[in-house]
Amino acid sequence: MSLAALSDPTRSNFPFYDDRVDLACAFRWTVKLNMHEAVANHFSLAVNDDGTQFLMNPNQMHFARIKASDLLLLDANDPTTMERPDAPDPTAWGLHGAVHRACPHARCILHVHSVHATVLASLADSTLPPIDQNSAMFFNRVVVDDQYGGLAFEEEGARCAELFTDPKVKVMVMGNHGIMVIGDTVADAFNRMFYFERAAETYIKALWTGRPLRVLSDEIAEKTASEIETYPAQANRHFEELKLLLDAEQPEYRD
Repeated sequence: MSLAALSDPTRSNFPFYDDRVDLACAFRWTVKLNMHEAVANHFSLAVNDDGTQFLMNPNQMHFARIKASDLLLLDANDPTTMERPDAPDPTAWGLHGAVHRACPHARCILHVHSVHATVLASLADSTLPPIDQNSAMFFNRVVVDDQYGGLAFEEEGARCAELFTDPKVKVMVMGNHGIMVIGDTVADAFNRMFYFERAAETYIKALWTGRPLRVLSDEIAEKTASEIETYPAQANRHFEELKLLLDAEQPEYRD
């Protein structure tokens, strides 16, 4: 089936409908959590085995309005993508296209400029120390990009994609920019994005006190991170609850 045929958003021929619903829910909840930024930032989700075909939000559409049928279906290996009448944002294509092209394990990619994570990305030392349970879950699972080179067109996107080649790394703190979070599913990535923002908020507010930090040992931090990674279905349960809440409040996100 051609990519154009797969892009038909009618309910009778609605490819990847469940994936679209999950991604639409993630956009809506990012707004509800005030982690969005005007009509910027982008989420994407791979829909084929090698990860090169993916769903992504349309160019310059506010997260609060995005529905399942609005999502673009793109091919990271299609050089004519930016010639389409519904071409995606150039920086979204540069960044997300590059990661989906180079990192098949990055099934879902969420990029935001959420406040506390971006504050962390603005510090000279953008590492997140394990000072509580939430921050410990990211121990040795974050990479810091300290080579910001401007808007993420294709060259910048390719450089960032190289930082995700280690499958253990799930979060990129993009220095002077924001964060990029990857996951196996929308639920997995969204749960991780949520907790990273919470962890960054705790850390930034702890710094405000000017008091010494109680930093966990490497051993306990790694133990905690491993335990959370294997905690039964936590991310899925979290996201299913978010969908149930959104079903009651904004059911049109499924359209």
